[in-house]
Amino acid sequence: MIAVIDYDAGNLKSVEKALLSLGQETCVTRNRQELLDADKVILPGVGNFGDAMERLNACGLPDVIREIVKRGTPFLGICLGLQLLFEESQEAPGVPGLGILKGKILRIPEGEGLKIPHIGWNSLKLQNEGRLFEGLGKEPYVYFVHSYYLKAEDEGIVKAVTEYGIRIHASVEQGNVFACQFHPEKSSSTGLHILKNFAGIE
Repeated sequence: MIAVIDYDAGNLKSVEKALLSLGQETCVTRNRQELLDADKVILPGVGNFGDAMERLNACGLPDVIREIVKRGTPFLGICLGLQLLFEESQEAPGVPGLGILKGKILRIPEGEGLKIPHIGWNSLKLQNEGRLFEGLGKEPYVYFVHSYYLKAEDEGIVKAVTEYGIRIHASVEQGNVFACQFHPEKSSSTGLHILKNFAGIE
C-alpha cells in the first residue's frame, strides 16, 4: 500500500491516479495509523511553503512524517513536498520546514527571457546513481511548476539537476527519503517510470 498524505495541498488526485494506473494499491489519508502502516508514503504539494507547513501542523503530521522516515519506510516528496523536507524557504521567512534534509529553498532569480514561475518541460542531468532514475536515459524530460528551488547542503544527495537561469537541484535521495522538484505524475511515461521505480524500492 502506498499512502499519499492528505493535507489539502493540491495535486493529490493526479498522484493517486498515476499510482493507480501503475496497478499500485493506494490510499489518500491523513490518518496517523494508516500512514505508519503504509509500505511507502508520498508527500505531494503545490502552493505556498508557509501555508503548507501551517496545514501540516494543524493536522498533526510533522511528527508522523518524522516517525515514518525514522522507521525506514520509503518516502517521496513531490514539488512543494520536496521543499517542505528541508529547513527553510525564502518564500516564508521564519517558518521552519520539516528539517529532515539539510538545505535551503531559494527564489529563482529573475533573468532575461525567464518567466517565473518556471512552468514547463526541462531535461534533467543525472548524477550520483539515483534509484528513482534507473532504466531511464541520460537526460530524461520532466515537467516543472515552481518559483522556488532547492540548494541542498550536501551535493552527494543530489541525484538530478536542471538549468533554468541557475543550476537547480531537481531530485535528491538520502537513505529511504526521496524527493523531486518536478511532477512525475505529470511527466508522461518518464514520470510513470520514476513512480514505478519508487514503488519497487524495498
